[in-house]
Amino acid sequence: MASSTGIQGDDFRYLIVRPDKGGIWDVLKYSLRGDIECGSKFLESSDQGVVGGEAADHRWIILVSIVARRIIHFLGKPMELTGYGVDFFLNLLSQNGSLFGLFYNLLRDAGDIVIPKRGTETFISTIGHLDERMDLYQAKNLVGDLHNSTPGEGIKNVELDDRATMDLCMMASKLAYENAEVVRNVAVHHWKQLMTLKSACLQRMQMHFVDFYDCWDGPFLFNGALIPFVIGNHFIDYQKKKSTQVFLLCDKPKDATLILISFRGTEPFDADDWSTDFDYSWYEIPNLGKLHMGFLEALGVGNREDTASFHYHLQKRSTKHCYPEAAEVESSNEGPHSERSAGIDKKGIPPEMVEMSAYYVVREKLKTLFEEHKNAKYIVTGHSLGGALAILFPIVLVLHDETNLLQKLLGVYTFGQPRVGNKQLGSFMEAHLNHPVPKYFRVVYCNDLVPRLPYDDKTFLYKHFGVCLYYNSCFIEQKMDEEPNKNYFGITHMIPEHLIAIWELIRSLTMGYTHGPEYKEGWFSIFLRVLGLSMPGIAAHCSVNYVNSVRLGKS
Repeated sequence: MASSTGIQGDDFRYLIVRPDKGGIWDVLKYSLRGDIECGSKFLESSDQGVVGGEAADHRWIILVSIVARRIIHFLGKPMELTGYGVDFFLNLLSQNGSLFGLFYNLLRDAGDIVIPKRGTETFISTIGHLDERMDLYQAKNLVGDLHNSTPGEGIKNVELDDRATMDLCMMASKLAYENAEVVRNVAVHHWKQLMTLKSACLQRMQMHFVDFYDCWDGPFLFNGALIPFVIGNHFIDYQKKKSTQVFLLCDKPKDATLILISFRGTEPFDADDWSTDFDYSWYEIPNLGKLHMGFLEALGVGNREDTASFHYHLQKRSTKHCYPEAAEVESSNEGPHSERSAGIDKKGIPPEMVEMSAYYVVREKLKTLFEEHKNAKYIVTGHSLGGALAILFPIVLVLHDETNLLQKLLGVYTFGQPRVGNKQLGSFMEAHLNHPVPKYFRVVYCNDLVPRLPYDDKTFLYKHFGVCLYYNSCFIEQKMDEEPNKNYFGITHMIPEHLIAIWELIRSLTMGYTHGPEYKEGWFSIFLRVLGLSMPGIAAHCSVNYVNSVRLGKS
């Protein structure tokens, strides 16, 4: 079908897969008979010619996207309830010492039982319970490198692919799954014991927690103001869910030399996150390439219900763009509606619409921080979906000609990151991220499924770019352009994948003895590895594998 916004043109192309637009018979006819008309029911595009071609050329990939997302949508509420239950149960056990401690408190006095409270510094996420490590590895060396310079000279001697820097990024990526209070507590209390030798004098450095943002998907901005839109006779809203989280840290409160940005990844019981990973929808930018539409929405630079929003957000900011048939709104040039504002004036705007876009709030906070810390540079990181958002952030900065911010970029580290765009996008961004030295490092552990999504074959469009640091199941590191078995589901790899999963289960039972108590895996992590024997790529995606790879990795 055609775009509902009425915008057409060579500079505005997209394809949206809508699993809800057809029925089960359409799926069966499309899959068994290759009925293109049935398949086209699930597709929406800016160009009717694109629909038929995509439905024919990429039938199986589109089918996987449709079926997987329909199943995920059906299981959405049970997944959410299961997540609440698992989170509560794991925290109930941990805060009462163990299962035996819980029974002991219950038998002694029911009033002694500690009841977990969400949103507090003691309530840990499911990801946090899979790997309970909080402290940094070789933090002393990293901070020594960061501060081994006189004030005003900035960062010196930091190797982007060294172990301490990678560990800081991986631990921050894991920490992003926690609530704001846990992030603050870990940054201030667990990571404050960083020591550095400077000017022959031992100093104690304290990581500075900047802020934690809980952002909405796909906001609408008009001249910088966050507003609802009326397109024709239809009121267009954005997803009413805070589904993108990101936090910022500095290496010290004053004269900081390093700013760290960490995006939250795919949460295990969040149906929307998993649906985004299996989404085939794309948006094409002239001279840049095709980008994953779901990840763009998560970053807050567009919404598929108003496809014109992508056109507005992903063009150069010097160009003014007006939505067609947009309702008249109060000018954003007056008052606090400007993009530089960290908050939005609530006057005249429904409260539920007054929220933040992850891209804009992080960008503007960075600009504020650089006014305070003149010589600082920043690293962007994330695990899983968070890794996709981490690399999309500088991509949008390039589109917006944010030259000053790009010059301050020290590096991008992603762990278990899915593909975000096509080969043309990779070629375009490598010119910006590889000079004078590579700044984008994509860490992949063994048979992790997520970096193999969305699919990549001779007809499919998604391609990885950047330096791939691949770790096998023995934590041997290799630098390569693409991880082995790039599409995962090949029949020839099925037996090796399951054999490696069995080896990883055995290894998890012995790590505490062979590598020390720090590497001992808990019952919950081992339980997940047992479940993962049926689909090894899921267990391989866990953060514990990435932390171990970074800390134990050998070239």
